[in-house]
Amino acid sequence: MKIAYGVMGYGRGHATRTAAVLPQLMAEHEVRVFAGNDAYDALAAQFPTTRIPCIGYQYDSSGQLSTPLTIFRNYPIVKDALFKGAFYQQFCQELKDWGVDIIITDSEIWTTRVAKDLNVPIISFDHVGIINHCLPPFPPQQWFRGHLDRLGYKWLLPKADRTLVTSFYTALPNSDDIEVVGPIIRDEIRALSPHSGDYLLAYFNKGEHQYLPHVHQALTNLNVPVIVYGAGEREPCDNVTYKPLSKTQFAIDLAGSKALLSTCGNQTMGECLYLKKPVLVMPEDCFEQNLNAFMVERMGIGRRTSLNTLSSEGIEAFLDNSFNFRAAIAAYSRSEQSRDARDYAAQRLLSWINELTDSSSLLRHAA
Repeated sequence: MKIAYGVMGYGRGHATRTAAVLPQLMAEHEVRVFAGNDAYDALAAQFPTTRIPCIGYQYDSSGQLSTPLTIFRNYPIVKDALFKGAFYQQFCQELKDWGVDIIITDSEIWTTRVAKDLNVPIISFDHVGIINHCLPPFPPQQWFRGHLDRLGYKWLLPKADRTLVTSFYTALPNSDDIEVVGPIIRDEIRALSPHSGDYLLAYFNKGEHQYLPHVHQALTNLNVPVIVYGAGEREPCDNVTYKPLSKTQFAIDLAGSKALLSTCGNQTMGECLYLKKPVLVMPEDCFEQNLNAFMVERMGIGRRTSLNTLSSEGIEAFLDNSFNFRAAIAAYSRSEQSRDARDYAAQRLLSWINELTDSSSLLRHAA
């Protein structure tokens, strides 16, 4: 079968999840990946990947996530996708000429929306869908925003024929055709034996906007070594060492760290749970990351803070309480939801591919 796999390009979590299951899919089917921005950069060297336009959050000059800029800069892409503009027509024709049999999408707008015009089945495999397809406990102060995001997700990404949601926390599906599985753990993480070192690991997914002077000051004021990823190339400073982005070396450093300071993406949280690392999270100003941070505290596996108010005192208080966080992680690791779901998810996708393409072929033949 010919599979078009669309991957949301903002951040690296979507690409990491995709890369984990692609080898099993490609062993049985012909797969082409379509992604933009960060996901394209992460996947293109290893898999057949085509660059496509990508929506994503935008930041202002002070490093803050800007809603007006996000709307303004994403408007042309959303308009083209919703109203079948020039790129939509080109992309649709490309997949039609290739002879695509089925589409898998990880929160990706183009592949989701062309599926209906091409009359091919579609499978959704992501985490953000938990907002629309499940009943997570929305934080009370974020209730209204959560329901707005739910409406937006439903508007931009119509419901798929089958839906698989991956999550580091438990959530109840809102219908029988939705399935929720645990974290998707990549090979680089699976290969490691975690141990608690003496350093704090820090990861910034958009370091050019997030690694601000007060953040640097907070880290250099700590009495522990710090390894920083995502802040670009810099000379070591006091107790802080900077490293270039590398999925293999980052995994090694995560496995040997005392704890992680990071934004609050689902994929990173799942890997920390797998390696039993407490997390101090600085959620981006979007509902999904705020929901993730809410669940981190609710589960007792870490603490949330704000990028704007990050301080050495706050980090030290978090590290002083790391024993309690590790105890909560150990208790959670015995639950069904905490298990590495990668192999199960890949097999589920393969099963649905066979089921949906067989059904689609019968319908086309009957027509």
